[in-house]
Amino acid sequence: MTDSTAGYANEASTLLKTYEAIAVEDIHRPVWHLIPRTPARLLDIGAGSGRDAAAFAAMGHRVVAVEPVDALREGARKLHPSPHIEWLADGLPGLAVVRARDEMFDVVVATAVWMHLDAAQRAQAMPAVASLVAPGGVLILSLRHGPVPAGRRMFDVSAEETIALAAREGLACVVNTVTGSVQAQPDVTWTRLAFRRTSP
Repeated sequence: MTDSTAGYANEASTLLKTYEAIAVEDIHRPVWHLIPRTPARLLDIGAGSGRDAAAFAAMGHRVVAVEPVDALREGARKLHPSPHIEWLADGLPGLAVVRARDEMFDVVVATAVWMHLDAAQRAQAMPAVASLVAPGGVLILSLRHGPVPAGRRMFDVSAEETIALAAREGLACVVNTVTGSVQAQPDVTWTRLAFRRTSP
C-alpha cells in the first residue's frame, strides 16, 4: 500500500457506508453533462465503494474500476456485483496494470484522489492518466481543499497546476468550478475539473 492510501484500509467498513450514502448525481453535478448517454468505456480511478462505477454501469457503460485498497475493492465488489464492472488492483501515480492493457477510455474519472499525490507524483500521474483518454474523450477530476483528516495524506492542489499539467498532455479544460461539500463540511470545498482530449 502506498502512502497516498494511508488511513483508508483501517476505516474501510465505515467508508463504504459513508460513500454509499452520497448520491452520484450530487457528487458529479458540475460534470454530469459530460457522461455519455450512450454506451461507452469508462475508467474509474480510486473507485472506493463502487458507487460511481455501479451508476455508470447501470447507464449501460462498460466500467473498469481501479481501487488500490484491498478492503475497499472487495467490499465494493460485494456491494455492486455487475457483469459490466471489472475490478482491478492498481493505483496512481503509475497505473501500471491499466496501462499494460493498452486500452483507452471515453471517460476517465478520478474523484477525490488527486490530492493524495505529492507534486512529483502528480507530475508522473498526469501523463499516465492522460494516455488512457481516448481521442475526444474526457478526464474528470476533483480536488479537495480544507483540513486534512487525521491519519490521511493530502495536499492542497491548485486548479492552475492541474490545468497546466493536463495541457501538456493535450487535454483542454472545459469545466473549472468550486463547490461546497456534499457531506455538509463547512470548512471543506472542492474544485471540479474536466478536460477534453484535443490532440492525440
